[in-house]
Amino acid sequence: MVCDICGTDGARVRRMARTYGKGDALLVIENVPIISCPHCGESYLTGETARQLDRIRRDRRELAVNRAVPVAEYARE
Repeated sequence: MVCDICGTDGARVRRMARTYGKGDALLVIENVPIISCPHCGESYLTGETARQLDRIRRDRRELAVNRAVPVAEYARE
């Protein structure tokens, strides 16, 4: 796959989790396809992926299931 940022062949689709909001409004979307380029180091979403994320965020009450998630804090300042 050719990177849209640097134009070099070798970009890959990676599946990652994205988080939106915090506290009781936190939404975790799993298996989001993110394009990552090993040459320039950039990662980005396609337009279609961004539209789907917006749809999932908008319809979160119908699409999301509640799960308990352990949370750790890296450092406190």
